[in-house]
Amino acid sequence: REKDNKHKTRMPKFLMVKEDKDQRKSSNDVERNIFKVKKSNAEKSKKMEKEEKFFRETFMYDKEIKVINTATAECSVPSKRRVDLPVTAGEQLDVIDVTEGNTVICRNSEGRYGYVLVEHLNFR
Repeated sequence: REKDNKHKTRMPKFLMVKEDKDQRKSSNDVERNIFKVKKSNAEKSKKMEKEEKFFRETFMYDKEIKVINTATAECSVPSKRRVDLPVTAGEQLDVIDVTEGNTVICRNSEGRYGYVLVEHLNFR
């Protein structure tokens, strides 16, 4: 048996043909997945609105929220105050506004806003 296996050419998994019967999903499964995605998007947008409202009240921010630039956090920094944004290394942030001094107002992927020191960010 070992000799027979040596002479066979091995195909990578991504080149092998899959069984269509086993891999196919019914149309009911596809519809259910669509509804789950819509539900999670609705919950996410509701959370984002709540975070934006909190941000506007806390920071007294009346301007339109525009993304000036995107930056990546170089290191993980916990927040010391409620207005500081805790970041993890490699996290992508949207820069919303530049403040006086060495801080910027950023938004993370969860929709949370806060101050981040410029020295902790890497602008590409």
